[in-house]
Amino acid sequence: MLTRDDISRVLRLSGSLPEVAISSVTEDSRRVTPGALFVAVSGEKADGHAYIGAAREAGASAVLGNRPGMVQGCPLPYIHHHNPRQAAALLAHALAGDPSRTMCVVGITGTNGKTSTTFLIQRILQLAGYPCCNFGTLGYDLGDAQVEAAHTTPFGEDLAALFAQASRTEARHVVMEVSSHALAQERVAGISFNVGAFTNLTQDHLDYHEDMTSYLESKLKLFAHVRETYNEGAGAWPCFTVVNQEDAYASHFAAVLSEACIRYGHDGQVRAEKVALKNDSTEFTLITPWGVQDTRIHLVGVHNVLNALCAAAIGGGLGVPIETIAAGLEALLSVPGRFEPVVAGQEFQVIVDYAHTDDGLRNALQAARAICDKRILCVFGCGGDRDTGKRPKMGAVTAELADYVVVTSDNPRTEDPYRILLDVEVGLQRSGKKKNEDYVVIESRREAIFHAIGQARPGDLVLIAGKGHETYQILGMERIHFDDREQAREALEEITS
Repeated sequence: MLTRDDISRVLRLSGSLPEVAISSVTEDSRRVTPGALFVAVSGEKADGHAYIGAAREAGASAVLGNRPGMVQGCPLPYIHHHNPRQAAALLAHALAGDPSRTMCVVGITGTNGKTSTTFLIQRILQLAGYPCCNFGTLGYDLGDAQVEAAHTTPFGEDLAALFAQASRTEARHVVMEVSSHALAQERVAGISFNVGAFTNLTQDHLDYHEDMTSYLESKLKLFAHVRETYNEGAGAWPCFTVVNQEDAYASHFAAVLSEACIRYGHDGQVRAEKVALKNDSTEFTLITPWGVQDTRIHLVGVHNVLNALCAAAIGGGLGVPIETIAAGLEALLSVPGRFEPVVAGQEFQVIVDYAHTDDGLRNALQAARAICDKRILCVFGCGGDRDTGKRPKMGAVTAELADYVVVTSDNPRTEDPYRILLDVEVGLQRSGKKKNEDYVVIESRREAIFHAIGQARPGDLVLIAGKGHETYQILGMERIHFDDREQAREALEEITS
């Protein structure tokens, strides 16, 4: 329970507040229970103020929002705050007892590589004897429980509940993906981040952020959170940042906490030498301030070497011996939907990958080229109601790096799928590719996968990109079951039976 004075302290409000006490916080009127604080957020599709009546009927004790005029006109005590979602997160964590302050929290942000990097870090910490929870795109791993992920980074009230649940386990470390949406919306307010890591920044989500400057500013907020923890005193665990210095935006991130920043990549403090790419693994010599170690990872591709370096830098910064770091990197056998092979006795390779940006697609195709000396056939699409600017860029990448391209639907959502396909075709045609020779357009994703696999010859590689681990497809407002791996396996069984 938080009293009026508690709320004022947590939110650092200077004005007077109504006499209220709250037992929970939610921005979903359907979750309101007696004594709850209902947070009225103006979202993209609805305004929470329209649901104050429903919240009152469910027993809400007060409303928090950003409309000054509501203080007198609201049927419930109204608390004004300039950023309701930030306030909701802060209060939710306070109600939970601020669990992150007793834990070591590692946040990973970047356009690509977050999921693989969090899995690598988790393995390193586990081998070092530190039970570690993992919150991200593939779900929320609480050690003794698995929770399905609705978002890469949950909303503030849900994150507070996850941290509270994690604090009741033996884990004292949490590694989590931190999305740009979550940072822009202040969903991670109230979390004490000890470590912040930056993987890369390439075009994505510009439907939301509008331009790369806004996208960058959102990502930088994670490092500002780490700076706050550093200034307050890191407590029992080290506090630092980790930056991929091969990325064009590296200097922006390194500058936030320059006195405690570990750089990785070419000429970084943590780097890889003698990299050897193989069909089912990657080997390199790991160079760090804590020693040198020959290392092997089961993840394929140069981009996964960078992910491994990021994880190694975090492990080293947290005091894990280099031998344990290398063992942890090798202990991760695979990441669902990340360059995941589908095998059914065929004479060519089939790989499913989550690549859904031009940079991610380039990484996946380059990894494919490193393990295939015959043709690469690429099946991919772009999501609807999302950043349209990356569509021709993704088409251009496949034109450059694939031998045969099948353009298909991803999650078209409410957008005309054929309009999306035309946007992708622009990139292929500008690159001089000819329709029905170098590429084909097949709107049905199932038919596209079956077509590509039917065209493959011994020694070829079929890369099915865009959805990776996802087990659904969004058509209009409908969400249907669809798994690229299942579809690929069915197609393979058809041609091998």
